[in-house]
Amino acid sequence: MTISNRQKSRLHANRKLHRGHIAFMRAVVQGIDTYESWNRYLRIEGEHQDRKLVHRTVQWIRDEFAAAARRHARPGTARLVRIDPHRSDIRQPKMPTLEEFANDHGLTEFSEAEQLEHFIARYGRQSTRQTRRGRLIEKQLAALDWLEQLIAEPPNANDPVDAWLHPDLAAHLRSVRIRTLKQLADRINGLGQKWSTGIPAIGKTKAERIVDWLRVHAPTTGLMIGEHTDSPLKSVEKTKLAKVVAPATAIVPLDKLIIPDDLDGRHGKNRRSQAQCKISAEHDLDAIVLWLSSKNGGRPFSLSRLFSARPDAVDTPTDTLKNEPLTHTQRAYWKEAERFLLWAVITRKIALSSMDAQDCAAYVAFLENPMPREQWCGPRSRERWSPLWRPFEGPLAPSARRQAVVILKNLYRFMVDNHYLANDPWHEIRLPERETTEVRSRSFTVEQWGVLEQQLHLVPNTSAHRRLRFTLHLFYETGLPLNKVLNARVGQLQVSASENGKQRATHRSGASGDESVHQEAQGGIVLSSHLAKELSDYLASRGLHPEITHPSNQQVYVLGKATDIVQRAPWSPEGIRHPDNAAGISANTLYLQIKAFFKNCAQAIAQRDAEAAKQFAAASTRWLRRTHDVP
Repeated sequence: MTISNRQKSRLHANRKLHRGHIAFMRAVVQGIDTYESWNRYLRIEGEHQDRKLVHRTVQWIRDEFAAAARRHARPGTARLVRIDPHRSDIRQPKMPTLEEFANDHGLTEFSEAEQLEHFIARYGRQSTRQTRRGRLIEKQLAALDWLEQLIAEPPNANDPVDAWLHPDLAAHLRSVRIRTLKQLADRINGLGQKWSTGIPAIGKTKAERIVDWLRVHAPTTGLMIGEHTDSPLKSVEKTKLAKVVAPATAIVPLDKLIIPDDLDGRHGKNRRSQAQCKISAEHDLDAIVLWLSSKNGGRPFSLSRLFSARPDAVDTPTDTLKNEPLTHTQRAYWKEAERFLLWAVITRKIALSSMDAQDCAAYVAFLENPMPREQWCGPRSRERWSPLWRPFEGPLAPSARRQAVVILKNLYRFMVDNHYLANDPWHEIRLPERETTEVRSRSFTVEQWGVLEQQLHLVPNTSAHRRLRFTLHLFYETGLPLNKVLNARVGQLQVSASENGKQRATHRSGASGDESVHQEAQGGIVLSSHLAKELSDYLASRGLHPEITHPSNQQVYVLGKATDIVQRAPWSPEGIRHPDNAAGISANTLYLQIKAFFKNCAQAIAQRDAEAAKQFAAASTRWLRRTHDVP
């Protein structure tokens, strides 16, 4: 990105001076080496070896000093601060050496004392010139002391970046919507060492200068740049990342949220007495955790990893949840409860157990367009430890709003049924209407599935792509939800006599009546003989026994880690290059792989069918389940 000279001038005009500028100019005035003071205070401008840059910076600072003096009716000081006391006076002739002076004036036959007497008579004594320069330096240092009190400001977190950074740097940061020092620090802490990736013209060296500058001024800005930014994120311990975001009453992940005592629900307007309550919940967050536990057969699950970073953690139901992994349903329910609780505490300033129907209706309206956007919305890729994490990506689609209301209705029904609350304010809230076109479009047509199959045959024959081929066919044939597929073990599988075709899944009504829940057939997950053959080949490619019923395969995860990393990415860490062939994969790994494949399908078909390309780009694993349900 380039900016015009006029824009640069305007950005220069917005810049402020801090005490580092004054300290640097003291070194300039006194004629001492400026290398140390430049690197300490002004290295963010560039390298000291760039003499033109240093000269331009000194001139800009002097101009700012002079402008400040004129604003305060001190024209003499304005002239004084522009003078370079170490520059020879161009109005005076160049001073010769004593030998040159004697040769020029025919004094070679004179004694040195006589030559010196004539020289002093012509040019004056050196001590007089030094005294005059010394007085000038003293006056300039006094002027700097005055200017320091007058115009030097400490940087503050909410200052715009162009108030303190070089105009070029500031323009590049603003091009990616980094407008304040706080936003800059959040990006650095939120992305780590490679925070400048994607910002035009800010490479490693400039990025390091910016980080160093922020650390120097941390005492006044309050913006601490974490140690985790000094190393690649992959090598940073999770315990260190967990400390990046401090606990606060702000829009932070729920494990970092400090809920004020008057908003935690202990004294909610809709609470029943503790003696009547059927669950061991003292406050709203306890109730949420116990509700989530009920979605896993009553077994506690590992929210402890979310709460372990809390310095004020106490022994409550919230903190004693142990090592059972979250199911797909629990993750979805947790997300909606977290969003609602954050909105209640930060925006509405009311406890969940004090909500009425009007509050609930206001939240449904909020979901249509969460505002302020920069506070509530951010990319999905931002992890929970990052200060860039946000609860939403943007406004929710009608189906997502409907799902959120379904889940919150379920939460409040749980709290009422267990006598934690007296009444259900969500009972009066109607479900948002579905968009008919949206419902129809969330599955693949026969032609679109043909495109998927064609693209599957074109992908390289890597371990990850062999897993992808089998996974898509497994979704299509069984209609299982994502968490069931991820947790499935080979020992759970049964092979039918059918060569191919979809295995029809039974359904049961969900708690809300809104979502159907797929179930595997009694005794296990049933595969057609054709899909079983595909699984056998996939197991063999992982170095496992090809027979599905072999005893060694009983506890093997159906979907496993890529086994050819050592050939494709030999620089990877040891644990990745040589994985446990029987181990499973994370939901995020599978989700991202399938989404990337759908994106490739969209690109492949875009030229001949733009509408289908849009559908592929929007598709998710749920589309595979719905395609299974299509007769």
